[in-house]
Amino acid sequence: MPLIWRIGEGQELTEGCRLPVLLKNGEGWHMAEILGKKEMTGRTLFYVHYEDFNKRLDEWVPEERMDISKMMLPSKEAKTPQKKEGSKAGTGSRPCSPEPIQLTVPMQSDPLDQNSNVPRQTGSMVAHHDDIVTRMKNIEMIELGRYRIKPWYFSPYPQELTSTPIVYICEFCLKYVKSTKCLERHLAKCLLRHPPGNEIYRKTNISFFEIDGRKNKAYAQNLCLLAKMFLDHKTLYYDTDPFLFYVMCELDTFGYHIVGYFSKEKESSEDYNVACILTLPPYQRKGYGKLLIEFSYELSKCEGKTGSPEKPLSDLGLLSYRSYWSQTILEILNNLEPSEGSEQPLITINEISELTSIKKEDVISTLQHLNLINYYKGQYIITLSHEQLKSHEKSMEKRKIRIDPKCLHWQPKDWSKRGKW
Repeated sequence: MPLIWRIGEGQELTEGCRLPVLLKNGEGWHMAEILGKKEMTGRTLFYVHYEDFNKRLDEWVPEERMDISKMMLPSKEAKTPQKKEGSKAGTGSRPCSPEPIQLTVPMQSDPLDQNSNVPRQTGSMVAHHDDIVTRMKNIEMIELGRYRIKPWYFSPYPQELTSTPIVYICEFCLKYVKSTKCLERHLAKCLLRHPPGNEIYRKTNISFFEIDGRKNKAYAQNLCLLAKMFLDHKTLYYDTDPFLFYVMCELDTFGYHIVGYFSKEKESSEDYNVACILTLPPYQRKGYGKLLIEFSYELSKCEGKTGSPEKPLSDLGLLSYRSYWSQTILEILNNLEPSEGSEQPLITINEISELTSIKKEDVISTLQHLNLINYYKGQYIITLSHEQLKSHEKSMEKRKIRIDPKCLHWQPKDWSKRGKW
């Protein structure tokens, strides 16, 4: 039974109603779906999702920004629209979370759907059911170190935290508390100044730590909760045992500050070298996303494997990977010397894959995306124009930070021989 709110002249606003809403940036009216309602300082606000827009833009709006005269009631048959692969999401709301989660005990089912028969996977955060609760942001604001950040999506933090204006998170152990006093008490006792794992890479002020999801379960679960606020296409599981987490940090005199991370299955039957990947919002647009991706492929090179990220990628994830693949492949092609007995350089798709550790399918799709593959005299050739090379050189000049393989101190483990990890 949908929730019903009466407004104006006997009209009804119901959960699922669609109507034009005035965009706050002044760019006109856009069709939106009503997902929820709340009273705030004597005003009624409605939580809306703008059709064909990323859920990151979802927001609470007052009635004045809604064109009630063009409201469309939901049909009885209407179902929640399924998200398209690669879609991502929005900001701000507070429905109730599911029942509080005991993070010290790994859960083998989705805490948002206790009846689901999902296989035991987690750090990968598999694609979730798009129900009305998870479509609304439930945390208003978080404080992480020196940053206050507005979450983009729902994350199943304990229910009591959804009624607080700010959730405070220790940037070193990722424990969450509901007030500054609680945080002060925690920081007085917290001994960590870096993630609780092995530092496997450091160059200048950038470090990477490897965290085993079995040995450091509480940290891994807290990391998943934090990440879920900025990843919409995945849902959260709590059995972190099968995963490794690689946390990138910036180092200063106060400690190691988390910038982003990626998770990776200890054993992947699909040759995935990344399950989830995230650069936290304060550090985005600084080249750190590509650095995380580059690091994941550096690990694959050490393993002697080709790898690919787990699908589906989010919209921002797909853009980052497409850009990384393009730059990496063009860098290889740009540095090729003419082959013996030929005026032109020669290279195969397999050789590009081996040199970069990028899976063959991703190499082919990237070459096709760049429109570089052409059929000529009975064979496929790669044609690179001077304009493309100039554009590539300009983009590489902007990539100030790169992974230095000499600074990586890491040996791959054969997890198949290690029993229950």
